[in-house]
Amino acid sequence: MKTLNDHYILYDAECPMCKMYTNVFVQTGMLDANGREAYQHINAAACPMVDRQRAANEIALVNRQTGEVTYGIKSLFKIIGNAAPVFKPLFTFAPFVWFMSKVYAFISYNRRVIIPAACDRSGIQPTFKLKYHIAYLVFTWAVTSYILTFYAGLLQGIMPVGNLYREALICGGQIIFQGMVISIIAKDKKWDYLGNMMTISFAGGLLLLLMLPAAKVMGAHPVSYAGYFIAVAGLMFLEHIRRSKLLNIGWALTITWSIYRAAILAVILFL
Repeated sequence: MKTLNDHYILYDAECPMCKMYTNVFVQTGMLDANGREAYQHINAAACPMVDRQRAANEIALVNRQTGEVTYGIKSLFKIIGNAAPVFKPLFTFAPFVWFMSKVYAFISYNRRVIIPAACDRSGIQPTFKLKYHIAYLVFTWAVTSYILTFYAGLLQGIMPVGNLYREALICGGQIIFQGMVISIIAKDKKWDYLGNMMTISFAGGLLLLLMLPAAKVMGAHPVSYAGYFIAVAGLMFLEHIRRSKLLNIGWALTITWSIYRAAILAVILFL
């Protein structure tokens, strides 16, 4: 794999996902051994051409020889295109570049709710862009609701089988309910919390999705699928506790999160 020499990428030290994939670039030889640095640790005088706020929003790639800086998806395309030239025509195809820039922004502006980390949030922070946070909530809500609609079919005989409308209403209702609670307890952390909460729901949905193709093969009793659902819910509960600690919001949101889910289950079963 060809190395992009005399370049270094500036990543977010407070983002586990950023640290992981930039380290992969170095470990696989796509960048040289000194090819990555946290933007929080660089000296502004040493990189005068770097827009530090933009680097916090979109990962920056700096050419050591010329000082040229690229940002966001173009940085990734430059590294990958150098390592695998076969992709270069695709990386210059305008519609593809536009689409991937939107995907990149969607992930980048939500990266700290996708994979959170304990940090002091000091220094330059990513710009808050409400439209990307709302887009993330809508995306995770829609996908999770869709998966639950199919998984509910495996529980036939144990609980009433619903439809997409029911599951969407349940998932959307929790966003509204928990949104009201966090607005009372810690309004300044509302979007961070809701993003983390929906990441948990989305991850739980993906775990349930893994069971759907297996169910066609196994043909197990609905009780088995109910047991798996309970196990996934337990993992989600533990993850909610962990993320609440990282956000320093105490136990109240975990309690209301559990109460909402228990209440919805009771309504489905007994009404």
